[in-house]
Amino acid sequence: MASPVASRPARAALVDALAEVTAALPGGGEDRPGQLAMAEAVERALVRRRHLVVQAGTGTGKSLAYLLPAALRLGDDLPGPVVVATATKALQDQLAHKDLPFLAEHLGSRAPLTFAVLKGRANYLCRQRATEIGGAAGDPALDAVQLFEGDDAADEPLDLGRFGDQVKALIAWGERSATGDRADLDFEPHPKAWAAVSVSARECPGAFRCPSGSVCFAERARERAAAAEVVVVNTHLYAAHVAGSGNVLPEHEVVVLDEAHQVEGIMTDALGVDVTAARLRAVAQTARRFLGSDTSDADTVDDVVAAADRLQSLLGELQGQRVLSGDAPRDEELAALVQLIGTRLEGLQGALRRAGDGAGASDDAAGRARALLAAEHLQGEVGSLVTFGRSHVAWVQASGPGGRALSLRGAPVDVAPALGERLWPQVTAVLTSATVPLMAVERLGLPPAETDQLDVGSPFDFPTCALLYCAAHLPDPRRGDPHGRIVDELVTLIEAAGGRTLALFTSWRAMHAAVDAVRRAVAYRVLAQGDLPKTKLVDEFARDDSSCLFATMSFWQGVDVPGGTLSLVVIDRLPFARPDDPLLDAQRERAGNAAFNTVDLPRAAMLLAQGAGRLIRSSTDRGVVAVLDPRLATARYGRVLVRALPPMRRTKDRDEVVAFLREVTAGVQ
Repeated sequence: MASPVASRPARAALVDALAEVTAALPGGGEDRPGQLAMAEAVERALVRRRHLVVQAGTGTGKSLAYLLPAALRLGDDLPGPVVVATATKALQDQLAHKDLPFLAEHLGSRAPLTFAVLKGRANYLCRQRATEIGGAAGDPALDAVQLFEGDDAADEPLDLGRFGDQVKALIAWGERSATGDRADLDFEPHPKAWAAVSVSARECPGAFRCPSGSVCFAERARERAAAAEVVVVNTHLYAAHVAGSGNVLPEHEVVVLDEAHQVEGIMTDALGVDVTAARLRAVAQTARRFLGSDTSDADTVDDVVAAADRLQSLLGELQGQRVLSGDAPRDEELAALVQLIGTRLEGLQGALRRAGDGAGASDDAAGRARALLAAEHLQGEVGSLVTFGRSHVAWVQASGPGGRALSLRGAPVDVAPALGERLWPQVTAVLTSATVPLMAVERLGLPPAETDQLDVGSPFDFPTCALLYCAAHLPDPRRGDPHGRIVDELVTLIEAAGGRTLALFTSWRAMHAAVDAVRRAVAYRVLAQGDLPKTKLVDEFARDDSSCLFATMSFWQGVDVPGGTLSLVVIDRLPFARPDDPLLDAQRERAGNAAFNTVDLPRAAMLLAQGAGRLIRSSTDRGVVAVLDPRLATARYGRVLVRALPPMRRTKDRDEVVAFLREVTAGVQ
């Protein structure tokens, strides 16, 4: 049993271990008081079994600050494993391939450390699925297409020859792979090809009911995780664990939620539902393969397909609207259709069970079990839509090229009650980010009396190395179209920076308009989101040290380009959400008069801080964050937004900014 407070010898051991480990870093490491303060706070949290929320600015070294105290206490003091959940693949890879191996090596006998990475089932090749496809008569490409007919990728061009070659290559790779992990592939398969040889948690019947359970890649990964002291997972997988999907994580008492600014959104998705016509068709067509020629069974499948067609049509009429909450005719029609879909899925399950009566273990039996599970999970989600009350919201969302992919989404308006019931009583949690959202404790339902909060700042000298510029002379973007003046401002700043610019936009339309205009006005190369995949685009930007990169919201977070390649971050306007966002609209309704301060402002502050955080990524970086929205300087809430940013020197004088950028540019040439 751990003592209620950390002993002085334990604190001394932590301080010594941190000094020893950081001294082994390249260049001998740096003195980081914030890292030590965070490590000590994490140790206290683990000893006292209290939740901890830590804002640790870029450069703090937060990974070591939470990994080291956990490693020192693993064993009798702290039953393992410790689960570390990250929201981005980049950080997951950093932990698995850099931080944890480094820590294990340099702690040595002081605290032997084992670790593993665990991913969702769909990331591993399913040996049973590969066996079924590889042993089927006919072309594996066509078998795979039939297996996944009607999925969300159906509108993508599909070369059956190339697709068949990929399926065969994946099956052959699975026979020689040690992990079955998609990340270990040396090529990127078509989504349909990978789907043909993998299963999700909502389809898998489990190792004991699967003929290939004894050689399952996903089960082997679970076994490695169960034996490890630290398990690194994706936050989406952790959220699925909290929501009760798949039960793939080992039992644990401690979780670290890194990149905590994304936890609320990811948990909202995991605790919600997503029903599409394509998913209905896929369930029906998969079931058809395991049903006999009985006319009633065929009719059952056709009934589900017909309901899917009607759902697709109706969702098209309700695109972007909140639904299942009023008495409008179309809303009533959708509610009746949802109930009908639930009934027809129940009938489909009955047909699958009848088809399996008396059948022994076989590949067909395994496939039938997956089809049955997929239908059961889908019916459960459909059923929850029927019972939605005031605590949830449903809407129709369009995505994909041309907005053709329509889905019926449902989510809790507030995740705090669910997390307060399902998660926080079960674990001791450390939540950390360079940008902890305003009111994070309240919005995530953390118990205030059992939660400590800390801001350890950043080791970077922001007042010296960075300048925050608000273009207060520009017009309010809500009143008229200031596009021409924004382009003029962009061109002036880019010329002063010698390129080296990351321009972040709140809409695709604004980004494309700016790209076209700026490319005509400057001599520097202007890369744009969509030109290349994200990773390759960022790599190209980092390689070409005078280029510019224009992008939208997905680039506001997770882009790490230290050095002279990036001297200027431009943000076109304050990132307030659209007023017609269905989920946020429901949150605003619940908040009433406090909606702006409790819903819109915290979200905008977090996104703005994340965008601005792309600038200073190392102790030698220098540059400007330019916000081309005068509201940052003129609106009363502007002070709240500025306080969420690093403590940069501030100005509204463009001439001062141009001079500073020219000085920075001269220093990197």
